[in-house]
Amino acid sequence: MEYKISNRLRIGAIVLMVLGLLGVGYGFMDAHSVTEENITEFLANEDHHGDAHAEESHTDSNEAAALHVDDNHGEEAHGSSHAESDHGMSHEEHVLHQIHNRPWSALYIAAFFFFMIALGVLAFYAVQYAAQAGWSPVLFRVMEGITSYVLPGGLLVLAVAFAADSHLFVWLTDGVTEVGNDNYDALVAGKSGWLNKTGFFIRGLIFLAGWSLYRHFSRKFSLAQDSADDNRYFKKNFRIAAAFLVFFIYTESMMSWDWIMSVDPHWFSTLFGWYLLAGMLVCGITVIAMIAIYLKSKGLLEHVNDSHIHDLAKFMFGFSVFWTYLWFSQFMLIWYSNIPEEVTYFVTRIEDYNLPFFGMIAMNFIFPLLLLMNSDFKRVNWFVIMAGVVILCGHYIDIFNMIMPATVGDRWFIGIPEIGSILLFAGIFLLVVFTALSKHPLLAKRSPFIEESKHFHY
Repeated sequence: MEYKISNRLRIGAIVLMVLGLLGVGYGFMDAHSVTEENITEFLANEDHHGDAHAEESHTDSNEAAALHVDDNHGEEAHGSSHAESDHGMSHEEHVLHQIHNRPWSALYIAAFFFFMIALGVLAFYAVQYAAQAGWSPVLFRVMEGITSYVLPGGLLVLAVAFAADSHLFVWLTDGVTEVGNDNYDALVAGKSGWLNKTGFFIRGLIFLAGWSLYRHFSRKFSLAQDSADDNRYFKKNFRIAAAFLVFFIYTESMMSWDWIMSVDPHWFSTLFGWYLLAGMLVCGITVIAMIAIYLKSKGLLEHVNDSHIHDLAKFMFGFSVFWTYLWFSQFMLIWYSNIPEEVTYFVTRIEDYNLPFFGMIAMNFIFPLLLLMNSDFKRVNWFVIMAGVVILCGHYIDIFNMIMPATVGDRWFIGIPEIGSILLFAGIFLLVVFTALSKHPLLAKRSPFIEESKHFHY
């Protein structure tokens, strides 16, 4: 049973990439049409057209944050989204910087979102081997196809980060660690042993190398098992999966600090790595379910039955609840303790990102809870697809809420740059994943648990 990527799908992916590139290009052109020479006129036009609320909400959020700041914590409480204005930057320069940050942020959010889907699947796949799960071997090839995006997707994230530089990471601003410089930030300077460009990219490449090596050998052993006359390759996969999961837990946490949390270098959360991991897993499992349903609709994956889809939907539901538990734990503890340098993170998001902040919670918790709680609904393919679309959109907005407040402040919008970036990386993701799926048979036929998986019923 082999799958061949159709011309329609290949052309569709290329069209998405072309449309995405056009949208991204427009985003950069539009952002850079606002310059130091015309920024004052640009802001005057905004005020004239009744858009002065952007400035007012920006001020309001600063005032709200200030309510939580005492004299001893004043320096630490400023989020990185306001770091430029703290350093004597005029309002016009600050707004200009935010406008120029937006296309980079949109590109980075989309790049990371599709990468985290593949990385979530890789972790879930390793868990299946380490746990010697009997229900999932008929889905191994689907998981292996999705994880083929880990290496190219991760390199794309690092490439965007490298090109964006201080447009994303305020700690890369010139002079931020130099005492006496207008841009000097004592707190960032104190973290410069970790937050520096060389360390950031060396760590990023180490993370990617480890994840990609596991993926390479696991795929290699999985394919070798198909023609083996014993279970030695399965046993090798079991051993490397257990070792990989230890490596993954450490590196995923560090990646979350570097790639996401460091856009707000004044803020920190000890729960953040787990929180991001929960989002990764729910997105990854959702995409496994969606691709399995798509392939089944094409007459493939004949051994995947309603019980497999039910189990995937059960994981979608379970990890959505787990994500909510971690989100609430982080939010509640920070809000209740009211420590200025921590609570400002949520103040800016509630004040300036009210709709995406609370909308994301509805999409990532309330919708999955209502749609997937019923056991019968988990067996209905179109219902699982519908729930999956809501979950994926909700977790995109979750990443959006992590990045945008630190880079564009209250000047956020989901428009052409954001949609173009999503289309670009969706096209790359589809092309890479479905090309990988077409290279080998879709059934891991010699897995010791394959018969159990074929006849799995729940």
